[in-house]
Amino acid sequence: MKMTAAQALVRWLAAQHVEIDGHEVPLCGGMWAIFGHGNVAGIGEALYAERDRLPTLRAHNEQAMALAAVAYAKASFRRRFMACTTSIGPGATNMVTAAAVAHVNRLPVLLIPGDVFANRRPDPVLQQVEDFGDPTISANDCFRPVSRFWDRITRPEQLLAALPAALSVLLDPVTSGPATIAFCQDVQAEAAEFPAAFFARRVHRIRRPGPDMFELDDVVARLRGARAPLIVAGGGVLYSEASKALDDFSRATGIPVAETQAGKGALAWDHPHMVGAIGVTGGAAANTLAREADLVLAVGTRLQDFTSGSRALFGRDGAQLVQLNVAPHDATKHGALALVADARVGLDALGTRLRGWRADEAWTTRAQALAGAWQERVEAITTPGPDEARLPSDAEILGAVNRFAGPETTILCAAGGLPGELHKLWRATGPGSYHLEYGFSCMGYEIAGGLGAKLARPAREVVVMVGDGSYLMMNSEIATSVALGAKLILVVLDNRGFGCINRLQQACGGAAFNNLFGDALPMPAVDFARHAASLGAAAEKVACLAELPAALERARRATRTAVVVIDSDPVRSTGEGGAWWDVAVPETSGRPEVAAAHASYATQRARRDG
Repeated sequence: MKMTAAQALVRWLAAQHVEIDGHEVPLCGGMWAIFGHGNVAGIGEALYAERDRLPTLRAHNEQAMALAAVAYAKASFRRRFMACTTSIGPGATNMVTAAAVAHVNRLPVLLIPGDVFANRRPDPVLQQVEDFGDPTISANDCFRPVSRFWDRITRPEQLLAALPAALSVLLDPVTSGPATIAFCQDVQAEAAEFPAAFFARRVHRIRRPGPDMFELDDVVARLRGARAPLIVAGGGVLYSEASKALDDFSRATGIPVAETQAGKGALAWDHPHMVGAIGVTGGAAANTLAREADLVLAVGTRLQDFTSGSRALFGRDGAQLVQLNVAPHDATKHGALALVADARVGLDALGTRLRGWRADEAWTTRAQALAGAWQERVEAITTPGPDEARLPSDAEILGAVNRFAGPETTILCAAGGLPGELHKLWRATGPGSYHLEYGFSCMGYEIAGGLGAKLARPAREVVVMVGDGSYLMMNSEIATSVALGAKLILVVLDNRGFGCINRLQQACGGAAFNNLFGDALPMPAVDFARHAASLGAAAEKVACLAELPAALERARRATRTAVVVIDSDPVRSTGEGGAWWDVAVPETSGRPEVAAAHASYATQRARRDG
């Protein structure tokens, strides 16, 4: 079959399908495209011809559209992905941040930036980055460290090997992450003969590797010897769709379950063995149990520093860490006893081998008592106080939003102070109800991510909570959501600056500087409601917390994306719970506050390292 390289890529991508719950659906949910001179003539023409089989979506910012694709994959539990194409210059490099988000969070996205001319005849072309010592380098080499797979197409026939290789990385639960195919713009338009079989309809199934029997024996023996074990549920539980397996396993063994940011929602907040969020942004129940546990079974988590309290949280002498993870790289972290397997398969295997065994009853009872006491604190923290004149805290606002949310609501957020409050305090109802990007903590993810989550799960109500800082960084996809009919509800919390990092700055002994707007850092008052309305949204600002519930109901009834703005307190945050976080404090400073903060830091670090 004779066709251009771009036509071959698009036709091949449209032919890929995946089986989900017995149904076959297109593997790629669509191609985000912002056209430029490096992709409009080649890929643009090819997408137009296949628009009925592979939808093309237009965004307003390349980083935002790639973030939407990342959120789409997360909301799809890594069963489906989206592709993104750009021109060769700033459009391409705009996607590098989104590639890093996907890489850190192990989420599949296919990035297809245009590239320079392979034949080099018109060099240097517009937007070409010239390396004086290496003419093979282009701006797209920036994607190498943040891609799981990277290739540059300089001949049409290279697609025959490159596309299946990229897809194998996207679909593999071990290597899942961004794949980048830099596509030279002249090659996109070149025609070649391709075998018809290359474009045959293909149905993929996600691999579920089982455990090694020797590793399984070791872990079973350790669990049988434990009296106070704790499960830490990570994002891998959701990606493996292992919530029922975790439910069955915890009920059968009586082991309490704590949740990471990525794993929150794997079990409902009121599950009898759920003890809540763990780590730096964790609650008192989970973190108390983590310090006392004699064995920690971490399931599907990469154990980043927020989860492990910078490796200081699991502190009991002689405590054993076991990592059940599909990726050997993660399963062996922190000196863990590894059980390399898919989360669902691994939990089922453990449940079978441990049938009849239960954790010490006193430990299970203590965990349930701690969880109950913590939920009482959550209720108190998220309930507004009697002083209605003061600005509401993030916790009080999210409490109102949580009471508004229904069982088919997805709450979505990313960076700043809100993720910590949400991790501790939000009552997730099950898989898909909680969507946080906290692996890369990417400001600007929120609105674009909400769009991607809505496209993946159109039947769910997607509520995005976003601070004024992230809103100002990236808000253009409000217009895209309106254009696509992908309705979102945005709750914008305006604390006049970067309140979270201002609190951290002062906790490290620094003076309040360059974070909050005021006399020292002037900033015009931004009317976020009018701004959102100018992008096509239904928008309003409420004067106080008491007005928020009615505004949320109006947003629910709106027929397009709706934005509710509320002023919030930049200082108050939830002090309960939490764990130490290793943030290096200067050893010397002219400020006595810094010296005091460093002394405290040195003490905590010595306790961890000792």
